[in-house]
Amino acid sequence: RKVVDVVSVQNLYNLGNRQSEDVLEFCEKEGIAFIPWFPVAAGALARPGGILDELAREHDATHAQLALAWLLRRSPVMLPIPGTSSVAHLEENCAAAGVQLSDEEYDALTAAGS
Repeated sequence: RKVVDVVSVQNLYNLGNRQSEDVLEFCEKEGIAFIPWFPVAAGALARPGGILDELAREHDATHAQLALAWLLRRSPVMLPIPGTSSVAHLEENCAAAGVQLSDEEYDALTAAGS
């Protein structure tokens, strides 16, 4: 039996749940991929009239795309793998990579999810 290096870690992590922040920081230091489990969950942030609604209108994006865009900006080791049920849903998820959050928008989402 061989022991191999850890190359990725999967923990619950999203806009509304960042209890694994310390694990993510360790992964960043060690160059280990971090796969956020339940990546598009937004909880109370998804309520009508909330920050996700506002940013969705501004970016012509869905709540899920914004949640994924936030994760992708959060860390270079972040590797979200959202589930999908159709080609259209897959395309929507992939389009999140093109959503560019400003510093102010990123900070507002970060603060709102804390």
